[in-house]
Amino acid sequence: MEKIVIEGKTKLKGEVTISGAKNAAVAILPATILINGICTIDNIPEISDIKAYCEILERIGVKINRISKNTLQIDTRNISSIEPPLEITSKFRASYYLTGALLGRCGHAIVGMPGGCKLGARPMDQHIKAFEALGATVDVEQGKIEVKAKKLQGNSIYLDIVSVGATINAMIAAVLANGTTTIENAAKEPHIVDLANFLNKMGANIIGAGTDRIRIQGVKELKKEGTYSVVPDQIEAGTFMLSAVATRGDITIKNCITKHLESITAKLIEMGAKVEDLGGDAIRVSMNKRPNKASVKTLPYPGFPTDLQPLIGVVMSLAEGTSVINESIWDSRFQYTEELIKMGAKITAQGKVAFFEGVEKLVGAPVHATDLRAGAALIVAGISAEGTTQIYNLEYIDRGYEDIEEKFRKLGAKITRVKE
Repeated sequence: MEKIVIEGKTKLKGEVTISGAKNAAVAILPATILINGICTIDNIPEISDIKAYCEILERIGVKINRISKNTLQIDTRNISSIEPPLEITSKFRASYYLTGALLGRCGHAIVGMPGGCKLGARPMDQHIKAFEALGATVDVEQGKIEVKAKKLQGNSIYLDIVSVGATINAMIAAVLANGTTTIENAAKEPHIVDLANFLNKMGANIIGAGTDRIRIQGVKELKKEGTYSVVPDQIEAGTFMLSAVATRGDITIKNCITKHLESITAKLIEMGAKVEDLGGDAIRVSMNKRPNKASVKTLPYPGFPTDLQPLIGVVMSLAEGTSVINESIWDSRFQYTEELIKMGAKITAQGKVAFFEGVEKLVGAPVHATDLRAGAALIVAGISAEGTTQIYNLEYIDRGYEDIEEKFRKLGAKITRVKE
C-alpha cells in the first residue's frame, strides 16, 4: 500500500506548468476510433485513466506508439472487437465514450457500464436517448450496454438535463451518421469544445460546440492521418489557484487558458485573493491573509465547477466566518468533509448543502481520499495544516493528476510518496 506523507505548514510559492486536460484526453482517445487511420495526439497527461484507455484500445486492435511521455501515435485501422474488456471499462466513467465511437465506426458496440469515483448515480438514460434518436437499438443487461445500427441517421436530440457525457457520446456517434444531427441543451465545457476541434481537424463538420446547441453534419469518412494537441487542464489549473489561497502563498500558473478559469477567479477575488492575468496563458494567484467567507453553488460550465468543490471546501475551512457550498451536480460529493473534520475543520454537511465554520488552522492527521478531487483537496489541506498528514487511497489521485507530488514539491511543499 502506498501513502502520501506531508509535513506542513507551507506557503506555496513559485511556478507550475499545467498538463493536458484529463477530461478532453479521455474523450479524444476513443474518438480516434472513427478515423480508420493514424493520428498523433500531443499534450496527453500521463495518468492512470489514460493508461487504462490505452490498454482498452490495444485490446480491441488499436496500435499505440508512445513517441514521448505526453505524445501518442494511434493507429485505428484494424479494429478487431466491438466489446472492450469489462474488467477495465468498469474502472472509470469515461469508458462509456467507447459506446458512441464503436457505434459510429462499426455500427455495433457492447461496453460495460462505467465505474470511477463514487459521487452518486451515473445514469445512462440521456446517452441511450441520443443513440436511439440516431436510429440505434439499445439493450442494457448484465452490467453492459449493447447498441446496434445498420446506419445511423442524423436527428434532433434534446437532452433533458445538461450532461457532459451524453453530449460527448452523441457528438461522437453522429460524426459519421447520414444527414444532420442537432444536440439541444448541450453541455458547454472546454473539453467538449476541444473534442469538436479535434474531430473537425480530422474532417468532421461540427459547429456550435461551447454553446447549448451543437450541429453535426455527418461525413462519409474522416481523414486518414493528422495531429492534435490537447487543451490545458482547467481543473488542474484551478487546483493550484486554490492551493495558493489555502496556503497563503504566491503561485504563477503557466500553460492555462484564463478564459476557462473566470468563475474560479471571480470567487477567489471575492474571498480576498489577488489574481493577475499574465497574458492569456498564465495567471498569478497570491494571498496574505485568512480568506473571506463565501457562498458557492456548483453549476455546469461556465459556472463554478463541481470538480473544484472539494478544493474550495479546504479554503472555506480556513476562512473567516461561515461559508456555504450548494452542490447541484453530484449527490455524494461531500464525502471528503469527514476527512477534513479529522484535521480540525468544522463542517456540517446535509444532503447537497454544506456549511463551513472557518477555523484558524488545520492539524495533520491520517486521512483517506474518497474520490479524485477529494484526494487533491486533502493534499492541499495537508500542506496548509500544522504537523504531519498521511493520505491513503492514492489510486483516486493518480487517475487525474500528472506528477502531482513533484509539482507541489517545486512550489515548496514537503511531500513524499512512500510504501507502507
